[in-house]
Amino acid sequence: MASRHHDIAGDLRHQITTGRIKPGERLPSESGLASRYKVSTATLRSALAVLQGEGLVEKIHGKGNFVRRPLRKITYVGGWGTLDAWTAADADLRVTVRTTAMCARGALPALLRVPNGSPLTEFLCLSYEGESPHSLARIYVPNDLEPTTVLGDGFSSARTEASFTVPNPPPAEVRETVSARLPTPDEASALRINSALAVLAITRVAADTAGRVVEAALLVFPGDRVDAVFTTHHVIDERKTQG
Repeated sequence: MASRHHDIAGDLRHQITTGRIKPGERLPSESGLASRYKVSTATLRSALAVLQGEGLVEKIHGKGNFVRRPLRKITYVGGWGTLDAWTAADADLRVTVRTTAMCARGALPALLRVPNGSPLTEFLCLSYEGESPHSLARIYVPNDLEPTTVLGDGFSSARTEASFTVPNPPPAEVRETVSARLPTPDEASALRINSALAVLAITRVAADTAGRVVEAALLVFPGDRVDAVFTTHHVIDERKTQG
């Protein structure tokens, strides 16, 4: 019985990969599947967890389990790039933005180089391909900065229409720390991924010419949905080349 959930996962996997259950199709209810396979609901959920970890099935809260549509990868381009939350976000991705006023606590004061309790604005951004979450970003900006460049195309709030703002002029320096790790419970829930699936986590800190941090962004991508590209440009001394 210990391997029963693997047998169920294998049967459902075969139905999905052979097209008997199509992308976007809702699976029968968990109780219905448990009855069909003559197992407990806990065993059935273990089988579904295997398929969720493989990216074949996703569970949408309040709606049920669905066969995941194949998701295209997006490319994260290191550096400031096109000044959006993901630097190279696909135009076909829908992005929701929730804006919250807060104070700098925990790791944020050191990240933004501000005193503890300083007022900030948090932009919580989720990108979607269809109904499937694609990537997550938490972006923090000190309240006394006056962003003047607005990125409105493709950005909408789940509650009210919103625009995503960025400072102008662009930052003079961008520092990115990249790591692969397991998602936090909140990240796994927001991205609808299995907690055993590794994510690409990027901490991006942008500073102006005076060295002041104008934005800190915590970006999270499921590891199977993104490629990251970083390019180094070598500065050529024109005086030497002309001599």
